[in-house]
Amino acid sequence: MNSQETVELEAQEARLVLPRFTYEDAWTLGTLLVGMARERQAPVAIDIRRGAQQLFHCALPGSSADNDAWIDRKRRVVERYGVSSFLVGARFRAKGTTFEASSRLDPDRYAAHGGSFPVAVEGAGVIGSVTVSGLPQAEDHALVVAALERLLSSSASAAG
Repeated sequence: MNSQETVELEAQEARLVLPRFTYEDAWTLGTLLVGMARERQAPVAIDIRRGAQQLFHCALPGSSADNDAWIDRKRRVVERYGVSSFLVGARFRAKGTTFEASSRLDPDRYAAHGGSFPVAVEGAGVIGSVTVSGLPQAEDHALVVAALERLLSSSASAAG
């Protein structure tokens, strides 16, 4: 991943800031992700958290407990760095190294692979995460971004 891709990932995060994030918003986002994954027949697990509280979890056919372990590892990266797990990995690669080689974090607990994205709220910053596991990392990341874009556009149209 080059620095241009890092810039694009940073732009996604700047753009995908929500006006609020309630329990109902977590349900809406989760069911959006489930619907999108089912359309693609994607064998994923989905996790949404606000702080330490899990607000939504779903495992679709073809996923396994291994996906839950990946969710935990990717989510910890978001919690530690405050940006998407994909962006963290991209930043290390842009420096010519890897997260595993240079972060000094336990790879059994942290994974800078695409699929976990910060839930950021206007005026509050990062308050949680939404994570998908089961596809190649770029596809996990893209699925989360697409769902957040839909949630954000539906919030904007509801407010307008």
